[in-house]
Order: sequence, then structure tokens, then C-alpha cells
Amino acid sequence: MPFQFGRLEIPDLVLITPRRFADDRGFFCETYKSSAFQDFGIDAVFIQDNCSHSLRGVLRGLHFQKPPHAQGKLVRVMYGKVVDVAVDIRVGSPTYRQWVSVHLSAENGQMIYIPPGFAHGFCVLSDEAGLAYKVTQEYAPQAEAGIQWNDPEIGIEWPVADPIVSAKDAVLPSLAELGEVFVY
Repeated sequence: MPFQFGRLEIPDLVLITPRRFADDRGFFCETYKSSAFQDFGIDAVFIQDNCSHSLRGVLRGLHFQKPPHAQGKLVRVMYGKVVDVAVDIRVGSPTYRQWVSVHLSAENGQMIYIPPGFAHGFCVLSDEAGLAYKVTQEYAPQAEAGIQWNDPEIGIEWPVADPIVSAKDAVLPSLAELGEVFVY
């Protein structure tokens, strides 16, 4: 099996560890294989790939796209290290407002699958970090949305007290102000 799949505290979120074949030259691994993901129950069809580069202390998020353009994401770190966070924003879900964080790095090679209905963000722990992620819907500017990275009702424990956030992310609404975008 080229991947080890593990459900997180919110079972819809999946931590994925690819099998690496290493020698003194480096390593090789598969980062996605449709049949392996489907065998585990992730039947997402990825149609766009994205990447980002950020510096230490940068916090991006918490982002999502509204239906009918809601995106599932498969996120991995190509270089550096981040804390990656997903928040359940599906009204009526037994895990509504709950969040999960994982450390993703080039060293551990792990990935996280985040289905539609979750807000996503990350904070860079290394001098710089590059993320690559596959998404299940194309970017749609009219569907772009997010919630406050420091919403006190969610209470995410970020590893940086005063992160660097974009002007746009600094004025995102709280989850309560957002209303019912996703219903479980």
C-alpha cells in the first residue's frame, strides 16, 4: 500500500502518510493515487492544483469556498514546516465549531484531506514553507469566503501569538457572523 490513512479527531479529516522509498540520493513517493484514495473511502475528484510560498509567522486562513463551488483539499508541504488547521463549519454537525491541527512538513511528508464544509488555514513554523494542494473545484472568486483566524468561539491554539495576516484575512467575519453556509 503506497499510503497509510488515519482518521483524525473529526473523522471526516484524514491524515495521510505516503510510503517513501529512500536511499543515499534522497527519496521517491507517490503523493496521490486515485485507486488508493477510493479504497479508503475518499472519492474526491481533484481538478485544480495550487501552491503557496510563505515566510515564518505567516498565517493564511481560515478560508473556504461557498457552495456550489465548495472545495475539498488535499494539502501537503513541499519544503518547510507548518501547523495546518481545519474547522468544521457545517451547521448541525456533531463536530460543528471544532478544529483539528496537524504538523505538516517536508520531513514527515504527511498530507491532510479536508472535505467541503471545513474552513482551512495554516501558520508557518520554519523560515519559509511551500504548500501544494489539490482541490475538487476550480477557484471561483464569487464563492471565496473565510472566518476569523482568531475567532474566540472556536479558540484555535495557534503557535504564534502575533502572526502576519493579510489585510483581507484581518477583517474576515466570525463564524457566528457568517451564518449557515454549510448544513450537515
